Amino acid sequence: MKVTTDACLFGAWVANEDKSEKSEVKSVLDIGAGTGVLSLMYAQKNPLSNIDAIELDGGAYAQAKENIAASPFAERITIIHDDVKKLTSSKKYDSIISNPPFYEKEIKSNDQKKNVAHHNSGLLLEELLGVIKDNLSPSGNFYLLLPFKRNEEIKKILLKQDLFISKIVFVQQSTKHSYIRMMIAGAREKDRVETLIEEISICDDRQQYKEDFTELLKDYYLNL
Repeated sequence: MKVTTDACLFGAWVANEDKSEKSEVKSVLDIGAGTGVLSLMYAQKNPLSNIDAIELDGGAYAQAKENIAASPFAERITIIHDDVKKLTSSKKYDSIISNPPFYEKEIKSNDQKKNVAHHNSGLLLEELLGVIKDNLSPSGNFYLLLPFKRNEEIKKILLKQDLFISKIVFVQQSTKHSYIRMMIAGAREKDRVETLIEEISICDDRQQYKEDFTELLKDYYLNL
């Protein structure tokens, strides 16, 4: 499976947010772990954390299992091959992270693996947020990476689930481009949430990595 730049940006941002704002995060759930990159980035930055990474697709699960086993963080990451909707544990997590399939009710490609990765036919966004609410500790935080075009939709669904946004970071490919993604941090307790709105560009107008992007990714990319 291909690891995208925006997924790496999201992983670095989430790991940094929890490191700086909540250093006592111990239990983490990664929903739709894919190749395991988010869990690995999180574990690298947050040495006290233990992560449950759940992935439904068999091929992605096998790749994640291999990647995690080869890492220095294997003892702190448990990779689970299952449907998160069947999660029955009474465990509550300090942080829940997800880079879910992007598209619902849109034209699919002829590539079945691409469909699984990008189309949410098995776990709708509203279902995902229900899972997050059921498994998040009262004082916990959740993090999502979504297409920018779902900006208004996600706010409505969060309101239904009594979940609240504490920060949104709008992502541009470059300073010349429109927003393509949004990174969301949220929580369950409305009275402690103040929504902050930020933006980040991956590249400048000369297609060179921006300083704030480089600062987030320098501990993960060898050539930054």
